[in-house]
Amino acid sequence: MNLKAGLWQQQTLKLAMTQELSQAIALLQYSAQELSEFLENKALENPLLQIENVNVQPMNPLIDRNRKKHQKAEKNWIEQIAAKSFSLEEQLLSQLNIKALSREQLRVIRYLIQHLDENGYLTDDLHEIATKLKISSELAENCLLMIQSLEPVGIGARNLQECLLIQVEYEDPDNELAKRILTDYFVPFAEKKWKQIAKELQVSLKDIQTVFDEIQLLNPKPGAMLGRETSAYIIPDVIIEQTAEGLTVRMFDDTIPKITFNDQYFNKFKDKDQQVSRFLQDKVQDYQWILKSIEQRRETLTRVVAKIVEKQTAFFQKGPQNLVPMTMKELAAELDIHESTVSRAVREKYVQTPIGTFTLKSFFTSTIQTVSGDETTSSTQVKNAISKLIDNENKEKPLSDQDIVEQLKTAEGIVVSRRTIAKYRDQLGIPSSSKRKRFN
Repeated sequence: MNLKAGLWQQQTLKLAMTQELSQAIALLQYSAQELSEFLENKALENPLLQIENVNVQPMNPLIDRNRKKHQKAEKNWIEQIAAKSFSLEEQLLSQLNIKALSREQLRVIRYLIQHLDENGYLTDDLHEIATKLKISSELAENCLLMIQSLEPVGIGARNLQECLLIQVEYEDPDNELAKRILTDYFVPFAEKKWKQIAKELQVSLKDIQTVFDEIQLLNPKPGAMLGRETSAYIIPDVIIEQTAEGLTVRMFDDTIPKITFNDQYFNKFKDKDQQVSRFLQDKVQDYQWILKSIEQRRETLTRVVAKIVEKQTAFFQKGPQNLVPMTMKELAAELDIHESTVSRAVREKYVQTPIGTFTLKSFFTSTIQTVSGDETTSSTQVKNAISKLIDNENKEKPLSDQDIVEQLKTAEGIVVSRRTIAKYRDQLGIPSSSKRKRFN
């Protein structure tokens, strides 16, 4: 093999990741809150970039007139702001007679409340807590019992079994069968090994079914009912409205700071020495890049949402069950932009619509093959079909996953595997057929 030295010319096409391009990409994927933080930080490092107070409304009635058109739509998201909620500790302590508690009891109760998890359970070992607080196990147990006497019923339980027992004792204290089952047969009861339980307790399967129905009404996560922080609320990036002309798309920019150029600062220092002049030119260019990137973000987001509205019109007019299959790749092709641009545009962004507020990402679904070979069914539609079949099934002979596969193919023309049915069923929180069976 002979190797010869020589010079060749080769022409290649490369995309240089300039600072301007990098910034435009970053701003596109920013949510409104992230963009606001970015602009506020930029204002600190660039003296030519001024941020106007977005909360100050123009007093000129001619300027304000256009804003009034949109007050009703904006009011919808403003009303999502909840009043300040009390902390978990405050909500529980408010139910106790604090004056009747010793300082030591209050200290222990506060500690226990602060160590409840998001479900309201005390997952730490009570004896270890007693050792850490240098108190007796009896005092720790008594303080926990005080917490367990509070509402929501079941708060302070050490596990799901104790949580349900507390609630049964409160809701139906005479139900000895329910308490016995939860105490001595908790795992086989949950696994629906009811024949064994019925035989040992000498009761019918129908009796156990009754207990199961009652326990289904209990709350396995009582702590979720108590807010730990001020309630969060969503501010949409885009608003879709139904008008006489049809669906319209409008960017909601009110929460994004308005930026202006600081002419006074620029004119004051522009004729200084060469170093200052170079600094100012860099900051002018930086300001112009930011303006251009913000406008590009606005334009891209508007185009993406407008295309979503065009393809998902039935969703906005008739409801979520009418969501049609749509991928980011398909949308990008129709808009003649890259798929990653669509992905960045919809990241962490919300749209307010006539039927509720949704993440932009939720409008993109996978497609499912149909009998005819056309990919016209979305995963959301398949999940809805599964839910409907299970809602209408004979509970004494519930449908197996394979039964659902066959019924979807026959009745809906949808081709899915048994494994896919099991996955979607799990995502919907629907148990297997053996656990859905009822004994009447």
